[in-house]
Amino acid sequence: MSSGRLHGQSVIVLGGSSGIGLAVAREALREGAQVLIASSNWPRIEQALSYLGNRAGGCVLDLLDDAAIARFFAARGAFDHLVYTAGDTLQLAPLAETDLIHARSAYDLRYWSALSAAKHGARQLNPGGSITFTSGIAAARPRPGWTLAASVCGATEAMTRALAMELAPVRVNVVSPGLVATRLWQRMTPEQRQQMYAEAGDTLPVGRVGSAEDVAAAYLFLMTSGYATGQTHVVDGGALL
Repeated sequence: MSSGRLHGQSVIVLGGSSGIGLAVAREALREGAQVLIASSNWPRIEQALSYLGNRAGGCVLDLLDDAAIARFFAARGAFDHLVYTAGDTLQLAPLAETDLIHARSAYDLRYWSALSAAKHGARQLNPGGSITFTSGIAAARPRPGWTLAASVCGATEAMTRALAMELAPVRVNVVSPGLVATRLWQRMTPEQRQQMYAEAGDTLPVGRVGSAEDVAAAYLFLMTSGYATGQTHVVDGGALL
């Protein structure tokens, strides 16, 4: 593309092989950016690249390995925007039934790996660059059984505000989605997923659950708005209301 809000810029999406990350990669391409997606699953990366086209690149990266993340960014050179969307299904259960080993692993991927990416990626960002993380509305309005989800999302949002100050003038923001129909819910049966989407959609002002494309628009805004930093951008169909 010879035009677009991101024309001539480069975007790295960690966790970009599916779901929201893949949608962000596609929208960034549409806005003229060069895009590199990274995740731990090469077959999924190949599938994503066949969808994105030849202007996107892909790389296998173990996001649980700090040294691997450091090497990844050292090999990339300068770039403009870092987006972190990697995550797995969070355990939703009463505290008494919460597996703390699994809970720690959720922090590893959603918080510690995101912090590692910021640490090693920030030094490679061009002037005017940005970092955008991912949390969720559980941080603002948790329900019973959401202790782990609320804690991880809240920690990510606090990290965002702190890094916006420490890394300035690099802009650091976070997108907080509501319920979105993505692979995050793949452990459920198709029937369970559809029932959950239908029941949740009926409670929302917009009348439906979100799509990855709905949420991707928020990342594009935060990448391209030079006056947005330290912000939590909620995209939830009105759920917090």
